[in-house]
Amino acid sequence: MTRKIFTGARIFDGERFHDERALIVKGGHVEAIAGTNDLPDGEVVPLAGGVLSAGFIDAQVNGGGGRMLNDEPSPNSMYMIADGHRPYGTTALLPTLITDTAEATAAAIEAAKIAVKTNRGVAGLHLEGPHLAPARKGAHLAELMRPVEDRDVKTFIAAREEIGTLLVTMAAEQVTVSQVRELSEAGVIVSIGHSDSTSEAAEARFDAGARGVTHLFNAMSQLAHRAPGLVGAAIDHPAVWCGIIADGHHVDPKALRTALRAKRGEGKLFFVTDAMSLVGSEMDTFTLNGRTVRRERGGFCSKLVLSDGTLAGSDVDMASTIRYGVTYLELTLAEALRMATLYPARFLRLADRGHLSPGARADLVHFTDAIEVTATWLNGESV
Repeated sequence: MTRKIFTGARIFDGERFHDERALIVKGGHVEAIAGTNDLPDGEVVPLAGGVLSAGFIDAQVNGGGGRMLNDEPSPNSMYMIADGHRPYGTTALLPTLITDTAEATAAAIEAAKIAVKTNRGVAGLHLEGPHLAPARKGAHLAELMRPVEDRDVKTFIAAREEIGTLLVTMAAEQVTVSQVRELSEAGVIVSIGHSDSTSEAAEARFDAGARGVTHLFNAMSQLAHRAPGLVGAAIDHPAVWCGIIADGHHVDPKALRTALRAKRGEGKLFFVTDAMSLVGSEMDTFTLNGRTVRRERGGFCSKLVLSDGTLAGSDVDMASTIRYGVTYLELTLAEALRMATLYPARFLRLADRGHLSPGARADLVHFTDAIEVTATWLNGESV
C-alpha cells in the first residue's frame, strides 16, 4: 500500500500549525506528521508553500454546482452539490433539504442512505423543516410547516440508523421535550432553529438533548434584556453548538464578534454556509419552491434574495467564510480553520474528520496564504 508524503506546506492538524514537517498518508488515512529529514519510502506530493489542513466540513448546504437538493432529492443531486463545493475546500458536507413535502423528505432520506456509502463527500443529511415556526419562516414555505408527530420520530430514528449522521432542525414550538429526548438518545442530532421560542422553552429542549442552534441570529427570537429569546439561550447554554453564517449579509460582524466573545462553552461556534445552488455556478437566478431567487452582486460576496428582499440562503463558500472570519471577526487563522474543520466535526460526531491525528481520514485541502484553495483530496486521493 503506497504511502503519500505531503511536503512543502505548513500543516494545520486541527489544533495547531506544524512548520517544516511532512504529512504521511497511508491507506487513505493519516499515518503521522513527521520531520522531513527521515521520511519513509513513498510518493512525494510537493506543495508550493501555503497551508495543508483537514478538509472543510459544512453542516448546512442547500445546493451548489447549479443544483438544489429540493429540486431533485437524489444521490446524484447530493454528488453534484458536493462536487460544486469541493473547489472551495469542502470535503464533507450535509446536503440540506429545506421545508418540503413528506414525499420530498422521504426521497432525501433514501438518497442519503446511498450517498453516504460512497467516497463523494456526502457525510450525512440535514433536514431543515418542515417542523419550523411560521412566525420565523425566513424563505421557507409556512404552509408546509407542522408539529412533530410520533411517526416522524420513528422515521428519523430509523433513518439515522442507516445514514449515520442525521441532523434535524426544529422549532421549539413544534417539538416536545420528550420527543427531543427520544430523538437525541437515539443519536439524531436535534438543532433548534426557525423558532420564536422563549429562552425557557429553548433551554428545556437543550437540557433534553438538543445539541445545536441553526444559523444563530437568523430566523429566531432575539436577545433582549428581559426576554433573552433563542439567541440568549443559545449563547448562554454551555453545551449548545451554534452554526453561524459569516457572509457579510446574514449577520452584522459586530453581532458575530459579540457572540464569539460571549458564548459559554469553548469552541461551540462553527461556520456553515447555508449555500444555495449558485455556489460553483455562473447562473444569477434559481427557483425555490416555485419562487425566483436572484443573485445581487456586491459587498464581501453576493447575496441571494426573493422578490420581496427576503434573504434566501447564501452565495458564500467555506474558503470565503474563513477569509471573512480572519478579516472581519478578528479571528486567528487557526481559530477560523477550527470553525470550519474541528468544531463542525465534533458537532456532527464525525470523529475521524476535521483533524490530522493518526488514523484520521485523509480528507485534505491545500490553500495559499491568501486562503485560495489549490487542491483537495478525499481519503488521500486527489479530486
